[in-house]
Amino acid sequence: MKTRAYHRPRTLDEAFALKREAGPDARFIAGGTDLMVGQQQPATLISLRSITDLAGIDVGAPTKIGALTPLADLLANKEIAALYPAVTQACHTFASMQIRNAATVGGNLCNASPAADLAPPFLVHGARVGILGPDGAREIALEEFFLGPGRTALADDEILTHVLLDKPAPETRAVFSRKTRVRMDIALASVAVLLELGDRVCRKARVAAGAVAPTPLRLTAVEQLLEGKRITPKLMADAAELAKTCIAPVDDIRTSADYRRRIIGVYIRRALEELCA
Repeated sequence: MKTRAYHRPRTLDEAFALKREAGPDARFIAGGTDLMVGQQQPATLISLRSITDLAGIDVGAPTKIGALTPLADLLANKEIAALYPAVTQACHTFASMQIRNAATVGGNLCNASPAADLAPPFLVHGARVGILGPDGAREIALEEFFLGPGRTALADDEILTHVLLDKPAPETRAVFSRKTRVRMDIALASVAVLLELGDRVCRKARVAAGAVAPTPLRLTAVEQLLEGKRITPKLMADAAELAKTCIAPVDDIRTSADYRRRIIGVYIRRALEELCA
């Protein structure tokens, strides 16, 4: 580590003041679980862990999840599991118990990894994120938040404060799945699917994928294919094939682009079968 200074402010005003003083070489951090694997360390770290206003879960209309909420708290919340099962499933498969106790909701999103586990389930639930900076607050859709690997819509002096999720309709079902090499590995590919069904007719579909493009993304073409139709085995197969054309995977040391395409198709078909069972 080459970090020369570490600060732990107790208020947002103090955090912003420290950032102004330290300049562009300072970085806000939350759990810090991904910090050690980075090749370049910031000169100054400003930990947000002591700002209690940024943590907590308030289930309502909408549900508000503080950016500093540990994934372990999100996993343990029974109301979240009932309303947003794909989010709970993503937390359950996330790393280890020790990391879930430290890693935060905001950190997983702000790291802007294409393989961020929380991104696909949040995307299918239409998540919005709250952002605060010295010039005020703003709110944007999560799909506008990711700009590229390691890049978000946050300005250098802004902080992600919370995630908002609307309450789903009673007929809504959702599922998350991911493929890894080993238990603790990041996703080779991940999928979240949400369906609002009535008499097996799809009233609403949301499909998102991770680790198969520069950012986590919604597969809107697949959603349009499903909506308004009766879910049949043929439609499931067509959706799986269409999904392969909506992504932009790459070859890397963990697997090939071809394999990622195949996995996305398989997981989307399985998700549709599970949700319609």
